[in-house]
Amino acid sequence: MSERSAEELRAPATDAEARTLLLEGEIDLEGRMLDASNVTLVGAIRTGTLAAECVYKPVAGERPLWDFPDGTLAGREVSAALVSEATGWSVVPPTVLREGPFGPGMVQLWIDGDPRVDLARFVRSDHPALRRMAVFDAVVNNADRKGGHIIPTPEGHVYGVDHGICFSSDPKLRTLLWRWAGKPLPLEALAVLERLADDLRGDLGERLHEHLTRREVRCTQQRVAELLRTQLHPEPSGDWPALPWPPF
Repeated sequence: MSERSAEELRAPATDAEARTLLLEGEIDLEGRMLDASNVTLVGAIRTGTLAAECVYKPVAGERPLWDFPDGTLAGREVSAALVSEATGWSVVPPTVLREGPFGPGMVQLWIDGDPRVDLARFVRSDHPALRRMAVFDAVVNNADRKGGHIIPTPEGHVYGVDHGICFSSDPKLRTLLWRWAGKPLPLEALAVLERLADDLRGDLGERLHEHLTRREVRCTQQRVAELLRTQLHPEPSGDWPALPWPPF
């Protein structure tokens, strides 16, 4: 690619453009995140018109876990992105499953966090995006909502990343976002959950079946139904550690 053509590339302006870039772009790996438990690579991704930074997690680099089937974490990340998209909350950055330099894997748009934000203080705040994230995590049964998996951006949006251990059929919610436990769900969240319940019985459910088992999708439907029944944020069950470790 010439220097001039590289300068003409632009960042994706919408999530749809970002997904096109992630699916079709050429990945140029630049490094590895050594503190990640699974192989997590970062690099640039480009098409003829678009360019951005991305995260690539090859299936071949997934560490075996006792409570999740081998080789399924990338699909769970994509499933979380599908649910995020269906809610309209954009909790998860654009994410796809595709071939990469080391085989099939999850490719996700890199998100720059706001360095001015004190993350330890932020995750204890009443920020509405965190409350939406808490509802999202209850839906996907997120077993690993660490503080470092929450990314507030300079533009004010708040993203969540690292959703490889979600969608277990067993209750495994483990999160720092228990601030609203037992409190009534906001009306906005109830409206979103109503739509999500319908989507899970239709197209969204079918798309999730590409990555999750029938039972896992059915349990996701049941979690949404339970949230609508109680209209409350869930509370720790006591049968599973409530907090991830380490928390950050």
